[in-house]
Amino acid sequence: MVKFFETSFTYDYSFPAVTLAYFLRYPNPYSTHVLSTDVISRTVDPSSGRLHTLRVHRKSSRLPPAVLKLLPKSVLGSVRGGRSESYILESSTIDIKEGWMKTESKNLDWTGILSVVEKQEYRRNVPANESDDFKVDTGTTGVVTTVIFKSRLGDRLRARATRKGEAALGEGDDEPPKRSLLASWSTIGIQRSIEAIASRKTENQLGNSKQGMTIVLERLRSGGLVGVLDGMRRDSQGVLKSG
Repeated sequence: MVKFFETSFTYDYSFPAVTLAYFLRYPNPYSTHVLSTDVISRTVDPSSGRLHTLRVHRKSSRLPPAVLKLLPKSVLGSVRGGRSESYILESSTIDIKEGWMKTESKNLDWTGILSVVEKQEYRRNVPANESDDFKVDTGTTGVVTTVIFKSRLGDRLRARATRKGEAALGEGDDEPPKRSLLASWSTIGIQRSIEAIASRKTENQLGNSKQGMTIVLERLRSGGLVGVLDGMRRDSQGVLKSG
């Protein structure tokens, strides 16, 4: 089963400012769970001028207690106090001339339990010839966010229950044992529960992401790039103290 939802938002800042803030958004007061960010590659397409960037984010994540109760210890691995570290792979492409940026982020850990893919498309909301500078107050920028998540654990458990039912039929039974049917219901319930919890958590995280981006943009407006870097340094110190 695959679930997804889509949301849109408009930043009252120019497209160049928003894209700059996107790459400078960690750390901020709403992203204290982000421990580090590393650039894997960054290239410019010589024919189109598009910037392609691949980054990895290391985050401290906490599994909801409801999920911990659903999953067997063999699947959870090393989780202490419900908290573990995870990695997010982020790819992005920017076309500054056409005024758009597309990003995709996906988890590299826990993929056997839940796969989450977040796609964003940023668009400049002013005519292309009106402004190509980095003035924060020029124009607005719209973003559409799509999140897709799939509980692969539920798929595996349900497939296992199906195989058991087919094996029972092969032994001459006229219909699958009731136990296999109940097991199938149980795996569907686990899958739906995991996806529902992930959906609620993702919606909360998107709200925090908007708040964090807004803070970075405000710092850019009031203090320029120096103001953003000063804020990042303060936030980094705060994360170290809290850790």
